[in-house]
Amino acid sequence: MQPVLTAEASAALDDAAGKDGGLDAITTLMNRAGLAVALAAVDLGATYGSRVAVMAGPGNNGGDGYVCAAYLARRGCQVSVFQYRKPRSDACVWAAKVATAAGALFHDWSPPPSKNFDIVVDALFGGGFRGEIDDSCDAWLLLDRPLISIDVPTGLDASTGTIAQRHVIADCTVTFHTPKVGHILGSGPDVSGELLVADIGLSGGDEAFSVCEAIDAPRPARARLDHKWSAGSVMVASGEMTGAALLAARSALRFGAGAVSIACSAEQRPIFDALAPELLSVVASDVPTLLAASDRFDSLVMGPGLGINRAADVIEVAERWSGNLVLDADALVPQVLLASRSGPTVLTPHAGEFRRLTGEEPTYAAALELAESAGATVVLKGSPTFVCSGGTTVAVATGGPELATIGTGDVLAGMIAALWSRGLEADVAARSGAFWHGVAGAAIAARMALTADQLCEHIPMYAFESLA
Repeated sequence: MQPVLTAEASAALDDAAGKDGGLDAITTLMNRAGLAVALAAVDLGATYGSRVAVMAGPGNNGGDGYVCAAYLARRGCQVSVFQYRKPRSDACVWAAKVATAAGALFHDWSPPPSKNFDIVVDALFGGGFRGEIDDSCDAWLLLDRPLISIDVPTGLDASTGTIAQRHVIADCTVTFHTPKVGHILGSGPDVSGELLVADIGLSGGDEAFSVCEAIDAPRPARARLDHKWSAGSVMVASGEMTGAALLAARSALRFGAGAVSIACSAEQRPIFDALAPELLSVVASDVPTLLAASDRFDSLVMGPGLGINRAADVIEVAERWSGNLVLDADALVPQVLLASRSGPTVLTPHAGEFRRLTGEEPTYAAALELAESAGATVVLKGSPTFVCSGGTTVAVATGGPELATIGTGDVLAGMIAALWSRGLEADVAARSGAFWHGVAGAAIAARMALTADQLCEHIPMYAFESLA
C-alpha cells in the first residue's frame, strides 16, 4: 500500500535532512526533485526548442523549479523563469545560480508575455501554501497550457484538500517520497491532475493513512473441491424496501459467494422468488426466526431497505448473532455501538449516516476512532472511501462520482459480505470490496450513466483474480 503523509510530517522529514546534512543535503534533495520534474516535462513534450515558463516562489519549492529550469535549459528548451519573489532560502539561492549558469532567462513577476509557452511549471509555494494568492497571478491561472505543479498545486492546502479562491489546476503534479493528504482529500484530485510520486532519497515519516492498490485487494480463488456452502454463504435480511435487499443479495452471489439467501416476510417471498430465482429465500419475520435461518450462513447483511423503525431488532441481532455481521443503511443506529458483540462486525456508513451514528463529522480520524471504540471495521463511504480497523486507516480511491447513485451502497454491502464469507479477514474484505466496487463503477461510467442494477451486473467480471 502507498503511504500518505500530512504536510507537517513531510516538512519534518525535510527539516531532519537539513539538520543532519546541512545545505549539501538539502541541495542534493532539491537536485533530485528538480530532475524528476524536468523528466515529467519531457514526458509532456518538452524537447529542444520548446518554450517553458517556470513560476518560481522564494522558498524551496521555488528552488525545485529553478533546478527543473536548469535541466530543461541544458536540454535545449527556451526556459523563462518568472520570479514571484526573489530567492529567500539558501538552497533556493543556490538553485537560482544553477539555473542562471544553465542559460535560463530570468524575469520579474508579470502577467505572461504575449508569446505562447508550450509548458508551464508551477513552483510557487508547494506544500507550504496557506491563505490566498494575490490577483497578480490571475493571468497565469487562466493560461491554457499544459501545467506541471511541483509537490502540491498552488492554492491547494496539502493537509486538508481544500482550495483557495485562486488556485492552479495542474495537468500533472510531481510530489516526493509519498502523496500528501491534500492530494487525496477534498478538491485535491480535481486540481492535481496525474499524480506522480518521485523517490528523491527520503524515507520514513508518520503516515496519516495508506492508499489501497490492486495488489492489496485480493479475491480468493475457489478450491477444486469447493461446493456452494463451502465457497462462502451470505444471508441478507429484508425489510420495507425489497429492492435494496435484492441488490445486496444479488451482489453477494455475483461477487463469488456460493449460496445467498434473503430472509423476508411471507408476503415478500413470492416477489423475491419471481425476481431472483437464483437466490434462496426464507420466511423470517422476527429476530428468533432470522437467527435460526442464518445459522447455516457465514455472514449476515442487515440494513439495506430494512426500515427506520427496526433499531430493537438490529440490537438483538448484534447481541445474539456470533457470525460475520455487515451493518449498513437503516441498521446503522447509535444503540448498536453499545451492543455486546461476540462476533466481528463491519459498519458501512456514508457521511450522513456517520453523523447520525456518532454525532461527529465524517473524517478519516473520526472513522478510526469509531472503529476502535466499537471494535469493528468501519467503511466510511465517500471519495475516497476509508476503511478503518485495528488502528490502521486505508483509503480506497477507485470510486468516482458515478457511484453517487441510489443503490450502489447496497451493492457494496453484498460484495463485502461475499469476500468475507469467502475467507478474507473483515478489514481485507472491506477494502477489497470497496476497491473493485470503484473499478467496476468506473468501467461502466466510461460507457454510460451508472445505475445500481448495471453495477450489480458488471461486478462478476472482477469477482476472481483470474478474471481481472
